[in-house]
Amino acid sequence: MWGTLWRVRVELSNTADKQLAKVPGHIVKKFALWVDLVTVEGLAAARAIPGYRDHGLKGEWKGYRAIRLSEAYRAIYQERQTGTIHAVYVEEVNKHDY
Repeated sequence: MWGTLWRVRVELSNTADKQLAKVPGHIVKKFALWVDLVTVEGLAAARAIPGYRDHGLKGEWKGYRAIRLSEAYRAIYQERQTGTIHAVYVEEVNKHDY
């Protein structure tokens, strides 16, 4: 037996769904590739890809993580105890916000 393939489910918040409808197509595509990778290979495999620059957040967002979809866009998500990934936001990052 080859073992069991564990599939992770990625859920989009209503906000993330609306934001994805407004961002450029290449950002939607990169996010969809991340979702596919997480779903098939797991979150650890997605975190191992340096291009996504997966990192934990601090302050009021403690407990959430972010990935970079480009220099200008990031997605914020939370890994839930149920094993699902809840994508909360897909937002444009303004370098002046840092």
